Parts: sequence; C-alpha cells; structure tokens
Amino acid sequence: MKLTPVPTVEEYLLRRFDQVGRQMRLSAQNIAELLVWQARLRLRLRAITGIDTMELAELDADHGPIEQLDGYTRQRVEISVEPGVRMPLFALVPNDAPNGTRLPVVLAAHGHGSGGKSSVVGLRDTVELQAAVEQYHYDYGVQFVRRGYVVLCPDARGFGERLERTMLGNGDSLAGSCQVINNMAIPLGQTLTGMWAWDLMRLIDYVGTRADCDSTRIAAAGLSGGGHQVIWLAALDERVRCAVVSGYFYGYKDSLLRMNQNCSCNYVPALWQTAYLGDIGALLAPRPLFIETGLHDPLNGERGIVNVTEQLAITQQAYELLGVRDHVAHTVFDGEHRWDGVDALPWVDRWLL
Repeated sequence: MKLTPVPTVEEYLLRRFDQVGRQMRLSAQNIAELLVWQARLRLRLRAITGIDTMELAELDADHGPIEQLDGYTRQRVEISVEPGVRMPLFALVPNDAPNGTRLPVVLAAHGHGSGGKSSVVGLRDTVELQAAVEQYHYDYGVQFVRRGYVVLCPDARGFGERLERTMLGNGDSLAGSCQVINNMAIPLGQTLTGMWAWDLMRLIDYVGTRADCDSTRIAAAGLSGGGHQVIWLAALDERVRCAVVSGYFYGYKDSLLRMNQNCSCNYVPALWQTAYLGDIGALLAPRPLFIETGLHDPLNGERGIVNVTEQLAITQQAYELLGVRDHVAHTVFDGEHRWDGVDALPWVDRWLL
C-alpha cells in the first residue's frame, strides 16, 4: 500500500505564518493614526525583546591610549551597559577636526564573521580578518571616519572581546555566540536582539558625554547582523537621525522561516505574529533610512529581490503619509552579501554633513 506523505511541521508553520502573522501591521490612513501606531508598536517590540528588563548602570567609561593612523586616530574605549556588563569599542576620530568642534557621529555595527569591531575598523592582523574585510568590504568604520565623522565601532554581545567562554578555543577567531546567548536569554524573558539594541542605546548615551561629538547628528550603519542591530536601534530610539541597513531587509517568511537554519539571533518570541520587517522600518519615518541590497545575496530568499521590495513597500507607506517619500531610499548593487557603500556614504553626508 502506498502511503501519503505526512505533512511536515514546516508546512504547518508556513500556513500558520499567513494565518496569524503581522497582527500589529501598519494600517494607518493618516498622520495621527500613524503616530499612534508607531508608539504602540515600539512598546510591543520593547516588551517581546526584553528591553524593558534591562538595567541602567553608570557608564564608567575607560579610555585607552590613542593610536595615530593615516588621517585619523583610533582609541579603545570600554563602557558599562548594565551592572557588571561591559562593552568594548573603538573610537575613530578624524585628524583635521578644528579644536572645539562637535562632529557628527556614526555608530558602525558589525555583523557575523567579523571578529566583532576588528573588521569594521579595518584590522588585518590575521589571515581570517584580512579575508573578512576584503570579502565583505567590512571596513566601513574607516570609510566613514575619512569623510569627517567620529565613528564608534562596538563589540556586540557574543562577538570579539565579548565572545562567550563556551566558544573560546574553537580556533575560529571570527566566531559568534548568538545561539549560546539566545538559548540562555529567552527562558529568562530576554533576547539577543534586545541586548544588542539596548547596548547601542547606551552607546548613544556615551556619545552625549564626548566633547567631540554632536549628539543631535547621530547615524547608525551596519552590514548583515549589523543591519539587524541598526534597524532595531533606529526603530526604538529616535536619537538616531539617519540609518543605513545593508544586507538585512527582507521578508521573514522567505528568509527566516523557510531558511530556518539562519542564525538564532534573528529569532524573537512572537515577532512574526506582531510585525514584519517592513513595519519595523516604518517606525523610522520620517527620519532618513537607506537600504542597500546585493542582487545576488542568498539571504534574500528563494524569490530574491522581490522579498526585499515587498517589505520596502510597507515602509514607504509611512513615509508617504508624512509627505517625506524622499527620506527613504533603496539601492540594489550587482553583488552578493557585502557592504557596498557607493550610494550609502553620500546619503549619510546629505543628512548629517
């Protein structure tokens, strides 16, 4: 007797995605409704990521020696983001800034396979780092400082100097601890996504303590997991005046449900029931948002660029309601999963310089 194949759980969840997904979708018809929706969705996203459980601590910034490089300086800094939780970062400062000038700031978030902040500041100390910088064009921290920005490049929890002990000694200097951290955090009401957003919020607090930084002109930019950090930070913290999301703007169904082997850092309890990435992007409106996508980026999913433009169309609705359609832009470059920057860098200049 020929047996009928038993439906898989994935098939069931694909159907459920369509049935219960996006319950707080953008449906505003005017500006007043949009503003109410933005406020409600921000509150919900803070709750499901666990941000509301985070604890404030004194920044207690520790500044290391300043290194003189070609046209800019680099300094290792360390701040407290929660009691007993420290975040190391590199501060890049252009040499030619007049004394007493407060410069615009870029928070440059790294993604996976980066060694944390090391790739973003262009370190090539190992063969692995050099390969990462060249393959992904990862040194966008240097690209920004050369354009006149103070650039802060932190280690996200689970990367670089913040790699969990369980991952040490595996021989992979570019590894991350996403699964380890999310496994521990979710049963305790927190998520790695929430931790990353919180830490960058604390980094903005640190910006306000620096005499060389203009805290009214802050941008955030990142590739891949860095784009993940940036879209969440900018959606939840309006102090970010301009955002660049590279290689991380797509529909969840194709890129995270069907492609369910992607990194666990992407998964937040009840997120897909609540909103899609296009809705999260709409929380930035009217602040400038730039999205760049590799035409051949496999993370776009099986439908390719369509999976990106569908989400972009959701985000654009908010900008159109506010009459600032030109504040959101999208570039598709002929490449795979990497930072491009050709249009993104001038975009940030337009709004901050």
